[in-house]
Amino acid sequence: MKVLFLTGSHPRHMYIAKKLYDNQYLDGLLIEKRENFVPQPPEGLCDLDKNNFIRHFKDREESEAKFFGKITDVIFNDSVRKIKVNKEQLNSDKVKKWICDFNPDVVLSYGIHKLSNEFLSILPAYSFNIHGGLSPWFRGNITLFWPFYFLKPNWAGMTVHYLTERIDGGDIIHHSVPKLFKGDGVHDVACRAVIQVAEDLIAILKLIEEGKKLKGVPQGTLGKLFISSDWKPQHLRLIYNTFNNDIVDRFLDGELGYDEPKLVRVF
Repeated sequence: MKVLFLTGSHPRHMYIAKKLYDNQYLDGLLIEKRENFVPQPPEGLCDLDKNNFIRHFKDREESEAKFFGKITDVIFNDSVRKIKVNKEQLNSDKVKKWICDFNPDVVLSYGIHKLSNEFLSILPAYSFNIHGGLSPWFRGNITLFWPFYFLKPNWAGMTVHYLTERIDGGDIIHHSVPKLFKGDGVHDVACRAVIQVAEDLIAILKLIEEGKKLKGVPQGTLGKLFISSDWKPQHLRLIYNTFNNDIVDRFLDGELGYDEPKLVRVF
C-alpha cells in the first residue's frame, strides 16, 4: 500500500509526516512551503492588541517546539519520494504528473492550499483531508482557536474526512479530540490535537491495509465555515486579558459549563 502525504512546512505538518514515516506509512511526500511561522503584527494596532498578537504567535512557536521539536525532510531516506512546491505550483501540471507517475493507493492532505477539481480527479478513492478543527461545527481557517473563543476547549480537535472540492466538507471518517490537562493553553491543546490525530491516522491506515471499507458520515449544515478575515487580533483580548490563557483550567474546574460534541469514530 503506497501512501502519499501532501502537507505544509510548519512543525505540526512535519510531525505527522514523521509519524507516518516511523510507522512505515510514508512512501511519497509533497511539501508546500507555507507562510512565515511567526508573523509580524499588523499596522495600526493599539499597544494592548499588538502585545497580545506578539504573545500569541510567540507562544505558538514555543508550544510547537516543545511538542514537536525541529523536524525537517532530511530525516526521510531515499525510499520516500519527495517534491517541494509553493502555493502557485501546487495545482500545476508538473505536480499532477508527479502524482500520476507515483500512483498512490492512499492520499492524505494536511496544511496545504485548496486543490483544483482537476487535481482531485487524479487521486485514488481513499483520499482524505486532515482538518485542524471539528467539522462540521468548525470548518475553514483558524479552527483550533474558535473553540477557545467560545469557551468550549473540549471542542478543539481534528477531523479526518474524504477529500472533495467542498472546503472541509467531505464525508467524515473520524474525529480526534485530545485529552485536556491543567495548565494547557490554547496552543498546547492544538499541539495535543495534532499528536492525537497522528496516532489515529496510523490506526486508520492499518484498517485500510487489512481491507476494511471506510464509509464516511455526510456532514450536516450545522456549524460555520470560518474565513481568515473572521479572525482579528482583538479577539485575543478574551483569551489573554480576560482569562490569561487559563480557559482549560476554568473548564476543568467546571466554571464554563459542559457541552459535548457528537463525534464520529472509526474505532
